[in-house]
Amino acid sequence: MAVLVITDKNYNIDNLRYISSSESEFFSATGSGVFLAEEGERAVLRISCPEEYLLSVKKEVCDKIADVIAVNYKYLFFTSRIAAVGLDCLEKEILLTSLISADLPEDKKYAYSKLIPYDTIAIDGFFNFRMKLLKNKWEGIVACIPEYFKKEQLKDFVTYLIEDKNNKIFIENGNVYDEHFKRLSRGELMDKGLKEGRVIREVLLSGGGNIELNSPLNCEDERYMREYFGGKITLGKGYFS
Repeated sequence: MAVLVITDKNYNIDNLRYISSSESEFFSATGSGVFLAEEGERAVLRISCPEEYLLSVKKEVCDKIADVIAVNYKYLFFTSRIAAVGLDCLEKEILLTSLISADLPEDKKYAYSKLIPYDTIAIDGFFNFRMKLLKNKWEGIVACIPEYFKKEQLKDFVTYLIEDKNNKIFIENGNVYDEHFKRLSRGELMDKGLKEGRVIREVLLSGGGNIELNSPLNCEDERYMREYFGGKITLGKGYFS
């Protein structure tokens, strides 16, 4: 059996839970074993897999580590640097999510290309020492964001960023699914304390632009979904049942 070892600071254990849970079906299908534990100040995820599946498992794991870097680490990077005075808590989250989603495919691709050679990866160390170009790019984005935002400016900004997004997305019972009806969960890499806005943040991170709404949402999510996505939304039969 081959073994992949992924670690992060123990307060980032949710990053490792995301990797483990989002690929649980794949791990099961390849006969891979998954073990997550805290060891001192480190959270450690060990994945054992048959040698013949090592490359496939590594690709899937690195794809999810790239999610962690391009969503969680970018979120923390922006949160500490973007004030967004004038916006309430949820509106600031929508702004940050939009900024993350704007370059998400490119950021993921860059991180993935650096990750794939390794069988042992400390995510925090990798980010601190191997992602300098990515961090410089993010600093450039921060420098372009005004300190004060009006609500009207936020709407214009978000609708501009999502204008060319066209991924097919389904929303049902408060969950967001891709065109293959696989549940999407990148939003779990951001602030979990916010109950409102969970759906719209997931849609933004998905690059959704062709959205089928199959059940009503909570008031906040429905209001912002209609405000920002408008004509991109169709109501499925389940919405009216």
